[in-house]
Order: sequence, then C-alpha cells, then structure tokens
Amino acid sequence: MSEHPHTSREVRLAAVPSGIPRPEDFTVAEAPVPEPGPGEVLVKNRFFHVFAALRTLIGGSVEGAPFAGLRPGDPLFGPAIGEVVTAPAGGDLRPGELVAHWRGWREYAVLDAEGCEPLGAALPDPVAHLSQARTAYEALTRAQVRPGDVVFVSGGAGSVGSMAGQIARLLGAGRVVGSTGSPAKAERMVAEFGYDAAVVRGAGPLEEQLAKAAPDGVDVLFDNVGGEDLRAAVAAARKDARFVLVGALSGQMSDRGGGTTSPVELDSFQLIVKQITMIGYSNPGRAGVDTEWLDRFAGWLRSGEIAFPYVRVPGIENAPRALHDMMSGRHLGTVVVALED
Repeated sequence: MSEHPHTSREVRLAAVPSGIPRPEDFTVAEAPVPEPGPGEVLVKNRFFHVFAALRTLIGGSVEGAPFAGLRPGDPLFGPAIGEVVTAPAGGDLRPGELVAHWRGWREYAVLDAEGCEPLGAALPDPVAHLSQARTAYEALTRAQVRPGDVVFVSGGAGSVGSMAGQIARLLGAGRVVGSTGSPAKAERMVAEFGYDAAVVRGAGPLEEQLAKAAPDGVDVLFDNVGGEDLRAAVAAARKDARFVLVGALSGQMSDRGGGTTSPVELDSFQLIVKQITMIGYSNPGRAGVDTEWLDRFAGWLRSGEIAFPYVRVPGIENAPRALHDMMSGRHLGTVVVALED
C-alpha cells in the first residue's frame, strides 16, 4: 500500500447562511484519511468544481432533486478529479491514474472501484473534465437547435453558459445572444465565446435589450437564470420556440431566501399564442467516461473550435472564499479549486 497522510482536510458547512453563503459559514476541518474496504479505491483529489447548485443544497435542497440537502457539520461535495492512491488487486485501476467522481471538497475520498474509470489523456487539460460542456450539449440537442436558429442563453458567462454559447454555434445557430450581470463579461462573451451580442441585467429593461439584440425574435432559449431573463425570452419568442430550462440562478443567487425557490410570473397567453414548448433538463450527475462525447469534445478543444474558460483557485483553504466570489458574480466561466500535488 502506498504511503499517505493519516489526516486530510475537508470543507464542512458550519451554519446555514442567510442569503449568499460567506466564508465564515464553512470550516476547513481535519479528518482521518478514510480507509478503503473491499472493492474500494482511495483517491487523492487534484481538482474540484465550485458550482452554483451548492446554494440550493445548503438551503436544504428541493423535493425531487437528485441530491439531499446539507446540514451543519456535513462536508460539502461535488464534481472532482482524483488521483488513484490504492486500488483493489487485479482490477483495472492503477495508482497514479485520474478518475472523475462526486466527492470533492476534501483532499482524500474513498470510491466504489466498479464505478470508476480512468480518464485517460483524451482531453488536452485534465481540468476540462470538470467543464459543463456536456450539460450544455445535451440540453441544446434536447431543444433541437436547427441551422439558422436564434438562440438566447441566459447566464451566458457562467460555467454552463460560457460553453452553451459556443456549442449552440457549433450546432448551427445563426445568431447567439447571451445575458449577464456585468458589462465586462458581456464584452468577453462576444469577443471570446461565440456570442453575437450580450444583454446586461441592470443596464435597462431586459426585454428592450433583447428585442434589439435579436430583432427577428428567439427560436431557442437555454435558460440558466429564470426570472427577468425568462420573461424577456417569452416576449421575444417566435412561434414554436423551444425553451430548455437548465438552471434557476435568479433564485439560487438571490441575497434573500435559501436558494431553494425561483418564482417567476409569466404571461401564459404568450406561451399559448406562440405555441412555446418548455422542458426542464437536469444533469444526471454522471461521473463516468463517455468515449463518444470525449472524442467530440477533445476534437473541438484541440481544433480551437471551443475554449474552456475557468478560474483556478489554489488550495482547499481558499475554497469557501471561491464559493462566495463565484456566487457574487466575480468570476467568468468555471471555478476550480486546485489541490497541491
């Protein structure tokens, strides 16, 4: 068995916050390194994703969600990449190989060996396994993006939206418009991530901005936000528009409440008259390797057809601050905590 420390650090919820979680709502605590049992793998985490849905889990989750809520004292969790330290003899895994899993926010984790697959070297940067490109691709294909479509991506500068704009273009969209809360992010969305135009919340009525950015109307909405963005999309929708609802950031990022509701008032007459189709998409949270998807994504990355924007935050001790900064809108793209080698 490889040598490893007897203790490691993990981020725990200290108290249920009121409003956006702050660093003091968490503790970075020491815990014994877990011992793998029969058929289990010990991994040393290398990277983990700081994701918006944690706000909902911290608030207690919602009925029907794939993950239960967190209580004070619980360690956080989420998508991670870990390096195998020990693995069952005779199995397919070897020490040093990288695997994806959902036990982030800690330095060491024990996983079921049967649920682990080596990530290999398909992607030019292993951190790209934490991208939300696959979520964006699957949701956009469910919305049946067609050549020439006008696509509106709400929350276009976040971890999902920064990939969705680029993928909509690759699927044939004729015009791609995104929304954000920052003029600086809007500029980068257009310059770097495939958007033809970006509208900015707080810079005037969103419906008016979207009408100017998409004067011929919207065929597809990729909705990360809800709220004002969803109302604007209904107003701009063409007949037979297809809406796919992926996130609810207007509720999750609100400085009021617990992030477990995202109410919005819509004009149902417009839904009827325009014959809008609206579906919900929930990422199943898979951690395994899909070879077909990886080959396609790797090709896009290597050819430069897609960029994976991410912010790298060093050290688990900085993870609570990274979560607060991400929820406060400081960063563009995916926020990743990198643990020391």
